[in-house]
Amino acid sequence: MLKEIIIAIQSYRQAHFFIQKHKLWKWIIIPGVVYAVLFCLCLYFFGRTSSEFIEWLSLKTGLPNWIAKKESGLLGFLFTLSGLFFLLMQMALYISLFKYLILIIGSPVFAYLSEKTDAISEGQELRFQFSEVKSDITRGIKVALRNAGWQILYSCFLLLLSIIPIVGWATPVMAITNECFYYGFSMIDYSFARKHKGTASSNYFITHNRGLAVGNGVIFFLMHLVPVLGWVLAPAYAIIAATFSMRRVREKPGILDNKK
Repeated sequence: MLKEIIIAIQSYRQAHFFIQKHKLWKWIIIPGVVYAVLFCLCLYFFGRTSSEFIEWLSLKTGLPNWIAKKESGLLGFLFTLSGLFFLLMQMALYISLFKYLILIIGSPVFAYLSEKTDAISEGQELRFQFSEVKSDITRGIKVALRNAGWQILYSCFLLLLSIIPIVGWATPVMAITNECFYYGFSMIDYSFARKHKGTASSNYFITHNRGLAVGNGVIFFLMHLVPVLGWVLAPAYAIIAATFSMRRVREKPGILDNKK
């Protein structure tokens, strides 16, 4: 798994030089700016609603009054930390839902970028066929919705777990790892769609090669730590890097050989 993560991380460097060499900036900047604006709106609405939700939950459960009656400094400290981790889990779930919305909205651009990257790398001209692009877009939306469903279930479980003192402190790391995997999953699936492989083949490969998905998602996540510029570049870099990751492992026998 570590080797696969390294391949996925190195692919971002390849993606950067590839974009520079072939002057693909218009396919990076325009959708990236749209993504950055929507991401800012996501953070704004999260800030408006998260504190209100925590206040409502506290009143409904009566936890603050119960802790005050116990007059235990340690108990108060533990639940304060639990509240912090609960807030972090809220943010993770909120941003995850936003990213899947972007995956659905941006699927035409992602499908095109994946196709174009592979065509240029193989020294071929990209032959635009609306039927194939439409099929890739439809598949991308289905995969995004499927992954969103699984991640929501997993995140809700972690959200409840985060309330428990000490036990719940590991939930942010678990949530981020889970998010990175499913985001990378969606990016890598475009390579299988391009080769007309079924979702069963894609699911099997990515499940058994989790490092490629996790590595792709980790760098995507870290790029968000760079305000504005990172937000603009992250989506397109992720899809191009995922395409290069699959080209690196394509030489392994059996990966894209069957039609299932």
